[in-house]
Amino acid sequence: MSRPLKVLVLCTGNSARSVMAEAILNSVGEGRFEAVSAGSQPKGDVHPRTLDVLRAKGIDTAGFRSKSWDEFSGPEAPEVDIVITVCDNAAAEVCPIWPGHPVQVHMGFPDPATATGPLDEQQAYFEEIYAMIESHLKKMAALDLRGLGPAELRSALAELSR
Repeated sequence: MSRPLKVLVLCTGNSARSVMAEAILNSVGEGRFEAVSAGSQPKGDVHPRTLDVLRAKGIDTAGFRSKSWDEFSGPEAPEVDIVITVCDNAAAEVCPIWPGHPVQVHMGFPDPATATGPLDEQQAYFEEIYAMIESHLKKMAALDLRGLGPAELRSALAELSR
């Protein structure tokens, strides 16, 4: 496959995990992935701790925003190859019909936005979740997914989730 795989990362609020996954996959994918993120019930803003973690990793945060998955559904929406849900709520919701009939896979991670307590403890939890997502997506980026049909792609991605 000569073009990057287009990946839509979904979560409920699109303020932490899905934004992190979008940033990580675009970074570690070295041009083989074109990731975007969205939420079923977007918060409206990316969580400030998410932005702090991304900046600390050297990622430009200027373009990140919390957006609805409606932007990626319907006949006018861009086609995607892979839809990844990163929270259990989004995985359990009835998703819209995605243009292009993408492969869908669930990769669940704890929600860092639920962290309470002192700011330094919250930040540490965000960094922990970032590391978990990064480890997972680095494994995905290491796979040779070029030329796989939908069933083979689904199987390879599902194996990562185990």
